Amino acid sequence: MINEQKVREAIEGLQEPFLHKTLGELQAIEEIKVKEEKAHVSVKILIAKTATAEQLQLQTEIVNRIKAAGAESVGIRFNELPAETLEKHRQAMPEEDKGLLSPNSKTKFIAIASGKGGVGKSTVSVNMAVALARQGKKVGLVDADIYGFSVPDMMGIMKRPVVRGERIIPVERFGVKVISMGFFVEDNAPIIWRGPMLGKMLNSFFNEVEWGDLDYLLLDLPPGTGDVALDVHTMLPSCKEIIVTTPHPTAAFVAARAGAMAIRTEHEILGVIENMAFFESKVTGEKEYVFGHGGGEKLAEELRTEVIGQLPLQQPDWSEEDFAPSIYDADHRLGKIYTEIAQQVIKKA
Repeated sequence: MINEQKVREAIEGLQEPFLHKTLGELQAIEEIKVKEEKAHVSVKILIAKTATAEQLQLQTEIVNRIKAAGAESVGIRFNELPAETLEKHRQAMPEEDKGLLSPNSKTKFIAIASGKGGVGKSTVSVNMAVALARQGKKVGLVDADIYGFSVPDMMGIMKRPVVRGERIIPVERFGVKVISMGFFVEDNAPIIWRGPMLGKMLNSFFNEVEWGDLDYLLLDLPPGTGDVALDVHTMLPSCKEIIVTTPHPTAAFVAARAGAMAIRTEHEILGVIENMAFFESKVTGEKEYVFGHGGGEKLAEELRTEVIGQLPLQQPDWSEEDFAPSIYDADHRLGKIYTEIAQQVIKKA
């Protein structure tokens, strides 16, 4: 028959996921209630951070252990450990090497954001990364658009990362180290995750990937101001941002929200890139403003920054031997514009 002592013995040896001490050592089992007639157990557990992926994992372990001890059903409530307990045990812990997220890291983070989808944000991200690499910089690219990942296909990446020990080795293409959710999904399957799990994956991209020494890490953010964008603003307080829009007034209006979010979280905006600025006929040289005119300048004025690039509509030159459907060659008209943008970014960042 299940009782309080059995419950305590079953779970007190489990490790708290942040302080790496057992629940028993931290006196983190605040309450145990047992309804013997229904074999129902309810517990209250204290941990360092609630509402996290780590909490969900610990919750599963607790439920499994209590049921193995004889319970039919289990209810769990989580609260945060007292401040004095957190301070005591954090002081006793050795300083964790956070790699790219370490205060000593010299890597500069640049997020590429947009207010809405379809404005070419990922195209800008991959070509900016390649342009920076062509300038001799050590560059990494995180495809942080976890629901709408497209970077591997855009760069013509056919390989997948390998695992060496406990570290993921990113795929390198055009001198850029790349990691994407697309590498871990079979057959273009949809991703059905809630916020905490998205944050866990993003954290893994920073901490579990063997990036080596990087000058720049670019992040292709999802459009809008959802969970992933919020996580980036929380994890990377020193991240700088580039906002991508088309000239259309509505696209610029929506993009202003992403810019406003960056400003509120004290992320410096390096500038605005206006994509699909115009179409120029190869025959007549006449420019047609297919998506309107002036949206980039208006957005830059609103965000108190500047337009650092205007990109016309033009297809990259595709090569069957070295297929990368969204990468412009260095001597392509748009490739030269991306080089100019990269040079501005190096000066500003």
